[in-house]
Amino acid sequence: MEIFADYLAHIDNPLHRDRTEEVLAWITEKFPNLKPRIAWNQPMFTDHGTFIIGFSVSKHHLAVAPERAGIDHFFDEIKRAGYDHTKLLIRLPWDRPIDFSLLEKMIAFNITDKADCSTFWRK
Repeated sequence: MEIFADYLAHIDNPLHRDRTEEVLAWITEKFPNLKPRIAWNQPMFTDHGTFIIGFSVSKHHLAVAPERAGIDHFFDEIKRAGYDHTKLLIRLPWDRPIDFSLLEKMIAFNITDKADCSTFWRK
């Protein structure tokens, strides 16, 4: 988690900082083979050099970016969880619990789906 220390230190709201740290720590523990990194000033996780999932902090939510394929694949589950989303990110409101089971499925899907991917982003 040391790699994310500067990023977390710059989150002004302590509740947002704690929630973001909770999510990043959970991923680090649940998926120890993923490489944590900061790119484009955002925390993300990669596998064999390919993007798996990334995050960004907003005033009203923690944005999760599993790439469009991840959102498309879990469209119905994202809706059932009550999360707002775009084609490229899901908004996790600060005032609601995080659906870690959905997050786990999205990460596992990307790891499997991109197992043979040789580029950072899907083509």
